[in-house]
Amino acid sequence: MDAITEAVRRIADLGGPVVLILIAISILTMAVILYKLWQFSAAGVGRHTALKAAVQAWDHGRKAQSKSELGRSKSYLAPVLSLGINDCATTDRLEAEAEVRFLQLERGFKLLDTVAQLAPLLGLFGTVLGMISAFQALQEAGSQVDPSILAGGIWVALLTTAAGLVVAMPTAAVLTWFEARMERERVFAGQAIATIHGPTHSAKAIQEERTDAAFVPA
Repeated sequence: MDAITEAVRRIADLGGPVVLILIAISILTMAVILYKLWQFSAAGVGRHTALKAAVQAWDHGRKAQSKSELGRSKSYLAPVLSLGINDCATTDRLEAEAEVRFLQLERGFKLLDTVAQLAPLLGLFGTVLGMISAFQALQEAGSQVDPSILAGGIWVALLTTAAGLVVAMPTAAVLTWFEARMERERVFAGQAIATIHGPTHSAKAIQEERTDAAFVPA
């Protein structure tokens, strides 16, 4: 405990309170990222093999097989598609149910976005404070100006900007990856719902045959 306290004190002396704030933010951000990774894994995000098989079977008119494949799925979207396959909900209801689940998976995205935008600004704020302190020390030195005083103050001040960028860049990259995954989830859910509530391949084929027969000359 004493070692941790001493390390924190040294960091505060070197980079000031802004660096301590950035360290706290980075710990919180890492916790949120790890939680989201666990949540995505537990929900089966991106793992829709059984759901795709169920939707494909339904599209070809094999309802029993579709329900069997749906029962094997561990995806968070399985209950939503089950409502559609069992004719228990309209398209609007299915889309709303899917959106509720998407919002649950997207909790924490706002925090990550805020960190990605705020961390560089905090770093810049720390740099400004450091530069002010450096020039104050230079002024107090009077005629006995030592360039090392200014140089030392500048590199310490720039340390906070570097710390802010170190926090912001990985956060922005991870958030972009999360958002891309959710965009693919929305596309998949929309396509699956449209397929379930649309005409099947067999129905389409019958309709096409009737249409072709209607245009056959007598």
